[in-house]
Amino acid sequence: MSESIVRALKCRECGHEYEIQPTHVCEFCFGPLEVVYDYDKLDDKFTRELIESRPQNMWRYKELLPIDGEPKVGANNGFTPLIKADRLAKELGVKELYIKNDSVCYPTLSFKDRVVSVALSKAVEFGFKTVACASTGNLAGSVAANAAAAGLESYVFIPEDLEQGKVLGAAIFGTNVIGIRGQYDDVNRLCSEVAGKYGWAFVNVNVRPFYAEGSKTLGYEVMEQLGWKAPKHVVVPMASGSLCTKVDKSIKEFIKLGLVEDNQTAMYGAQATGCSPIAKSVKDDTDMIHPVKADTIAKSLAIGNPADGYYANKVMKESGGYAEDVSDEEIIDAMKLLARTEGIFAETAGGVTLGCAKKLIDSGKIPRDESIVLCITGNGLKTQEAVLNEVAKPRIINASLKEFDVLAAADGVK
Repeated sequence: MSESIVRALKCRECGHEYEIQPTHVCEFCFGPLEVVYDYDKLDDKFTRELIESRPQNMWRYKELLPIDGEPKVGANNGFTPLIKADRLAKELGVKELYIKNDSVCYPTLSFKDRVVSVALSKAVEFGFKTVACASTGNLAGSVAANAAAAGLESYVFIPEDLEQGKVLGAAIFGTNVIGIRGQYDDVNRLCSEVAGKYGWAFVNVNVRPFYAEGSKTLGYEVMEQLGWKAPKHVVVPMASGSLCTKVDKSIKEFIKLGLVEDNQTAMYGAQATGCSPIAKSVKDDTDMIHPVKADTIAKSLAIGNPADGYYANKVMKESGGYAEDVSDEEIIDAMKLLARTEGIFAETAGGVTLGCAKKLIDSGKIPRDESIVLCITGNGLKTQEAVLNEVAKPRIINASLKEFDVLAAADGVK
């Protein structure tokens, strides 16, 4: 069985190809670089049976990831549950609904553990000793945790007003947390400069082409967990837009390799109204992405100038999908709905995904009688501030059965 079938890095705009190296921008047209593969070199032994025989983690699909041999970082990451969400489906009035629950992804409870595993594995292969990232929260925690486990020095750069759960979720691993006055786009600009000067492996700068490929594993898992079927409708949250493009790529790869049949999968993107440049471009039927200043409780999606916005827009349109956005109030309502019906406490981005899915279903953009997969990408324990004042407070009584009887009677309990 062959290992990685990576051929090169290729510019998404002009098509110029580069050798595998830590770079992410085309020197000819400044377009973004993407990993491309020689699928014909993948022998006929890469089968469903081979994949199923391997440990249940994201590396069971390692031939389709841009690493050499075995993973150097994050060997146990991935393979999160796909839940048939019947109670939520009934609430939404749809026939068949699934939740891909990356809110329990190992080790930091977000889908970012997938991309970081690939990025840091590649960074180790390149010989880097220090890794870093610009982050809206989840990525910082994942880089910190996975770097600590691999014995790498790490720096994480975040907006100074990030949720405290995410700041703590990075700092606990001994990383160097750098808070930046400004929004994520300011953080990202600084990180590009730091990467150039200090020569570190920034997972979403100079190692970005490899990092982004890790998102494909979410799509691979969904198809395997559906019984080797491509989903019909997929709703994903969008920050940079990368997840939307990579889930689409994963489906096309499995179709190309004969692992699933083409189901004409439609991709849908979800954003918060307070930071929705990609969704707005789709709704306006244009391919122009106009940067915005983010203003939303969904801080993990608060990227006003999304790097992959144009490509996410293209994927949604070409697949027959669409995009939607929701207000902060709708985000909170959706978080509570998901928790109440399926027992899943998602972060604010999960509220965005479900809230937008509900609007897409109600508007007829997603049919009620076809299968739908919602991608939940982070855990609600990280964004408790969003719902702290939106849930019932404990009712305090003494340790007295008589007092509880009074409380129970008020609740109508007999």
